[in-house]
Amino acid sequence: MNTDIKLDYLTKLPVDKELGIGCIGSGFIMADCQLVAYRQAGFNPLAIASRNRANSQAVADRHAIKKVYDTYDELLGDAEIAVIDIAVPPDVQIEVIRKAVRQKHIKGILAQKPLGVNLQQAKEIVKMCADAGIKLGVNQNMRYDQSIRACKSLLDQGLLGMPVFASIDMRAIPHYMDWQKALGWATLRTMSIHHLDTFRFLFGDPERVFASVSADPRCAKSFDHEDGIALYILEYANGFRASSWDDIWTGPGREGAVNDTYINWRVEGTDGLAKGTIGWPSYPERTPSTLDYSTINNNGQWIRPRWNEVWFPDAFAGPMAQLLCAIEDDKEPEIGGKDNLKTMALVDACYLSYKEHRAVLIEEVLSAN
Repeated sequence: MNTDIKLDYLTKLPVDKELGIGCIGSGFIMADCQLVAYRQAGFNPLAIASRNRANSQAVADRHAIKKVYDTYDELLGDAEIAVIDIAVPPDVQIEVIRKAVRQKHIKGILAQKPLGVNLQQAKEIVKMCADAGIKLGVNQNMRYDQSIRACKSLLDQGLLGMPVFASIDMRAIPHYMDWQKALGWATLRTMSIHHLDTFRFLFGDPERVFASVSADPRCAKSFDHEDGIALYILEYANGFRASSWDDIWTGPGREGAVNDTYINWRVEGTDGLAKGTIGWPSYPERTPSTLDYSTINNNGQWIRPRWNEVWFPDAFAGPMAQLLCAIEDDKEPEIGGKDNLKTMALVDACYLSYKEHRAVLIEEVLSAN
């Protein structure tokens, strides 16, 4: 690793890690990702509740959580809890937040992405939290994958020059959940939202998006949906372009063909380029993401820093850490609800774009809701 260049890829941690966290939900994301990362970071998950008391108890036993409640209403009433961590389906999340904002002892809420079923609902959630004086963070955890954060550090230091083009190529099969099947969401609000938010994190807000989306006949065997294969281009005012190809049933790997899954990303600038891999498609095998970069000042060589951290579960400490820091410093979270409305608008713009077969201004969507 080139010791002359320091890449800031780790999340900032709060000084006070003892704020009590109340966990609502006991499924995969909570049990296998968030709570694992929280314990590694030294945070204080104090209580848990979900629809299934037995499952809540099993997760509590696994992660040494002291309190298990029969209902999330009971958990919300616990005055020792300062932060609510919500991991429930997006169509249920707003009801949990409506009850949470009534509790005077709650200082912060970490909500799942997507922040509601659409932009309009996300705006309602943001307003509720703002009116209650509660910090609202959103669990857009791909921002905390170490390869993405290291790329952001390269960009912030100007080492790649002016960004010209960026791309994400996803060929992977996510773990589909029952709520996705009920809502008919395969790609845009579940995986593409990560990529859209990552582009915003790295490059700021685009002016417009053009999306081409179709149902995937391979995924259709599992559940009805309209957003299987998703291709989209983000257009920026300065001429920069970003594009992603999201294939969420790659192969047919599960039907007997070679299981060739991956997520690759690439950023090209006037002074250098960076490319990387996201290790998540290999989960539960622990596969760290990677970064390779080269600039006009390093004699045509690749620089290849490597780390041990992985997106699932290590990066899940980031969204909670930034919320705890925001409470500690009395500031807006890095991934605050207000900022996340622009990511939600991008997703809604993708839906509008492919349905109307046209490029859609992001401001058109923001102002319409």
